[in-house]
Amino acid sequence: MTMRGLTLLLLAIAGLTVLPPLAMAQAQADSGASSSAAALSTSTTHPQPDLRYTRPTEKTKLHNYFFDTLGPYPIVGAALAAGINQADNTPPEWKQGAEGYGKRFASNFGIAAVSTTTRYALAKAFREDTLYYRCECKGFFPRLSHAVISTFTSRRGDDGHRVFSVPALVAPYAGTMTAVYGWYPGRYGAKDGFRMGNYSLLGYVGGNIALEFLYSGPHSWLSRMHLNNAHGASASGSQP
Repeated sequence: MTMRGLTLLLLAIAGLTVLPPLAMAQAQADSGASSSAAALSTSTTHPQPDLRYTRPTEKTKLHNYFFDTLGPYPIVGAALAAGINQADNTPPEWKQGAEGYGKRFASNFGIAAVSTTTRYALAKAFREDTLYYRCECKGFFPRLSHAVISTFTSRRGDDGHRVFSVPALVAPYAGTMTAVYGWYPGRYGAKDGFRMGNYSLLGYVGGNIALEFLYSGPHSWLSRMHLNNAHGASASGSQP
């Protein structure tokens, strides 16, 4: 990917917190660059309960699922990512023009939808709460650490103790693997899907960082994405 494409993508992540950087992932798949996602987690042997945690209701989780899947953020994010893909001509088999842009938009939107659906479905099966909670801690590095760790953890139980999250780790790869074997050109394979998934996971990290630092109150547009006020929890967060 060009430096221009990478810069635009990072700005999209920070400003919209909607899509993993699929444009970067797809371009890296074409160039053969490799990346690995580091799975970070808090200790599950000595969980730290948050006494102020309020578990979201099923109605709230369903509302958040539809908002995360079909709301304005994934639509705008897919449009931006498709524009970057179009500029980089990735994948080249889809060519240029309106038809090429349409394919790239549909691909990015589809990957995000599959990833979101997988995360919510697995969270239901594992009885986990994968929504994002801002940190009560102060200071840049503690909050940054919390945002990164939250990418790979979730809350479980009525006390909201943190555990390593299989749904959060699997979901990004489910989306990219579905794209590779569902609608990408035939030359793409599992290696490309895994590489793209690594960048999708990195995108979730960027999204959490934006939610942690760019949030500006319960009525801000960022408050609609994975924040505790969106599902009734009272100003909770965990200290990493």
